[in-house]
Amino acid sequence: MVSNPVHGLPFLPGTSFKDPTKTAFHRSQTLGYRNGYAVVRRPTVGIGGERLQVNQLSPAELDELANKAPVLTYGQPKQAPPAEFIPAHVAFDKKVLKFDAYFQEDVPISSEEHYRIRQVKIYYYLEDDSISVMEPVVENSGIPQGKLIKRQRIAKNDVGDHYHWKDLNRGIDITMYGKTFRIVDCDHFTQVYLESQGIELNPPEKMALDPYTELRKQPPRKYVTPSDFDQLKQFLTFDKQVLRFYAIWDDTDSMFGECRTYIIHYYLMDDTVEIREVHERNDGRDPFPLLMNRQRMPKVLTENAKNFPQCVLEISDQEVLEWYTAKDFIVGKPLTILGRNFFIYDCDPFTRQFYKEKFGISDLPRIDVSKQEPPPVKQELPPYNGYGLIEDSAQNCFALIPKAPRKDVIKMLMNDNKVLRYLAALESPIPEDKDRRFIFSYFLATDMISIFEPPVRNSGIIGGKYLGKTRVIKPFSEAENPIYYGPSDFFIGAVIDVFGHRFIILDIDEYVLKYMESNAAQYSPEALSSIQNHVRKQEIPAPELEKLQVQGQPLKQAKEEPGKQELEALIDTVQKQLKDYSCKDNIHEAFQAHDKEALGYVDREMFFKICESFNIPIDDSLVKELIRMCSHGEDRIDYYNFVRAFSN
Repeated sequence: MVSNPVHGLPFLPGTSFKDPTKTAFHRSQTLGYRNGYAVVRRPTVGIGGERLQVNQLSPAELDELANKAPVLTYGQPKQAPPAEFIPAHVAFDKKVLKFDAYFQEDVPISSEEHYRIRQVKIYYYLEDDSISVMEPVVENSGIPQGKLIKRQRIAKNDVGDHYHWKDLNRGIDITMYGKTFRIVDCDHFTQVYLESQGIELNPPEKMALDPYTELRKQPPRKYVTPSDFDQLKQFLTFDKQVLRFYAIWDDTDSMFGECRTYIIHYYLMDDTVEIREVHERNDGRDPFPLLMNRQRMPKVLTENAKNFPQCVLEISDQEVLEWYTAKDFIVGKPLTILGRNFFIYDCDPFTRQFYKEKFGISDLPRIDVSKQEPPPVKQELPPYNGYGLIEDSAQNCFALIPKAPRKDVIKMLMNDNKVLRYLAALESPIPEDKDRRFIFSYFLATDMISIFEPPVRNSGIIGGKYLGKTRVIKPFSEAENPIYYGPSDFFIGAVIDVFGHRFIILDIDEYVLKYMESNAAQYSPEALSSIQNHVRKQEIPAPELEKLQVQGQPLKQAKEEPGKQELEALIDTVQKQLKDYSCKDNIHEAFQAHDKEALGYVDREMFFKICESFNIPIDDSLVKELIRMCSHGEDRIDYYNFVRAFSN
């Protein structure tokens, strides 16, 4: 190589010379092999062995090379062949991550251990992301060990994600199938693999040990029984001697609580206590004889024994500072046993004698714990709302499913179909209501009243049923204790208040006279006097008038026939109402055919048959009144006056 050592001289012939120390003028090797692979090496020396600088090109040349497109010079580069595909089951075959872990298991039925530590191995298979949990088998452990979770993909959450090797690390808790595993360490391969994947591992932890297993490794403790108390002497001295106390448990302060009685037995031979229930006949309780089985009862527990599971484990002397003794059971003092506050109110004679000799307590009187029952609460009915009868409405306050009030069946049978009828007028300031007439029907079987208004043509008032069958309350009577109208309240001139409407009784029928005759004691002198005056006005014959008395005397039927004036007026009214009906001759002949003796009367049954055959409107109110006035007794009807009403 020719060099120009003189700085600043041009590189021309004559101004340069050969360096005799340089003998190698070849180009430096830039290709090499490492571990069987070809690698490119940057040359460190140039031709002749001269050491190259860091940047062999000037900035201008570097910019030119950076902007030069090699495609224009060399053409499109050939695409490199794709890398060879290797499946996961081949790439990660027999590659398993191993973690050391443990989980805690509760032991609720053992008095020697409360929980158990179980050490396991967690295996993560990289080829299919499956996990298996294995527990080393311990001989004679009595626990099913070995494969706890077989190899499978395990769900991480409810969304459906599964555990991945990125979720595993030292010092974390993972939950699989309800069990929480604590990962404490891993093997060397797992550590190297996770670190190569960029996972920062937590420091390893110490494996937890099972306390019961460690306890078994210790030598057994030796106990020395104290000999300051002779239990055999106590057994022989107090054998079959039992103190009996009578106590109550008052739990009325709580919901559905009650006060119950119990018998407490204290056995002197071994200081045990038994509580027996006291059952009464038909008390509705199951016949359990014992509330608490015979056992020693702790009085004061240690601090560590407050959370002791007494319901499943027996208490020993290690958890108890003081037991209940005979001196704790005193008549008149409360006692707390199993969370229940018992009050001792009495004991048997043997117990009194024992306390007198043993403790010097001679005064153990019986305490009266019987509670006086509060006076019954008077049931107040709500105010009457005006719908239906008061008795029916009150049944809704006595039972959830109301029942019909009781009825006087004997009264209903004796007074069946017995009706008292009265003629009444409406007391009203309205002029149109002065001529209205009403028929009151009083049913003796049920004490109900119905009101009927006979229809009158061209009156402008629709007749018919004015009031259905119901019981009517007297005015000024209390709603809680109502007073209803009775037969004794109906007489001539009486004022009947029916739900705010005042009616005046004007007349009565024949059956009412007979009823008053047979039940004169029910009526007041005023009622009997009104009937007497009414009969006198109608000119009753003297023999019949003598039978009518004022007080306590029977009343006879006072009226044999209706007055002539009233009868003539009624016949005229019927003729005007039935002016289009003209069958007088035919009706008269039909009645005469059945009146063979020519008395002018036919029986009631035949009378109605003849009227039905001639289509006589016997349901009309005026016709009914005409039939009543033409009646002669209970079985015969005067047809002469009846036929007159149908002539033109």
